[in-house]
Amino acid sequence: MGRQGRRLIAEGLGSGLLFACVVGSGIMAEALSGGNVAIALPGNTLATGAILYVLITIFGPVSGAHFNPAVTLVMRLRGEIGTREALAFVVMQLTGGIIGIFVTHLMFDLPILQMSLKTRAGIGNWTGEFVATFGLLLTILGSVRYRPDNVPAAVALYIVAGYWFTSSTSFANPAIAVARSLSNSFAGIAPADVPMFVVMQFAGAIAAWAVGRVLFVED
Repeated sequence: MGRQGRRLIAEGLGSGLLFACVVGSGIMAEALSGGNVAIALPGNTLATGAILYVLITIFGPVSGAHFNPAVTLVMRLRGEIGTREALAFVVMQLTGGIIGIFVTHLMFDLPILQMSLKTRAGIGNWTGEFVATFGLLLTILGSVRYRPDNVPAAVALYIVAGYWFTSSTSFANPAIAVARSLSNSFAGIAPADVPMFVVMQFAGAIAAWAVGRVLFVED
């Protein structure tokens, strides 16, 4: 298998495992906490941070470990990936992520095909997604520039913090917003609320790219 094939598989597999962890840990946390969100959220948070560290560590050298169309967009704007490959990455992120959601439902003996009923709308959530994605991309760009070996830890820690300091609990990823609309669980989002999340995520990513061009330049 060629380098291109390995990169695409890494993006699909990594996205599938990441999305499965986000949704699966939410299902497990909600079940163990008896529906107490104050207890369930820490479990969901820690699992997501842990899997991000692992996945970026093992897949970063293969594909860059984007797992996120917003990250892929910024890397395209930076000229680090071509347009065709960027589009292929996004397809693999969405496909792998949705398969990961379906496998999670199968693991927990839930209906595989679902639609979320959880409403996540309003200016607060939209602003939260802009901030969450802006901060995530700024974390990635700054880490790549100054501390490349620390990218896995920096991203994982940012998302752990983002779960708690943003009103939206930091989706910060258009692909996961789409995929989570297919799970009527703790981590779900109603399909009607996905478009504005995606718009704000891409807006936050582009803003971070613009700021990064000013801050993280060669001296």
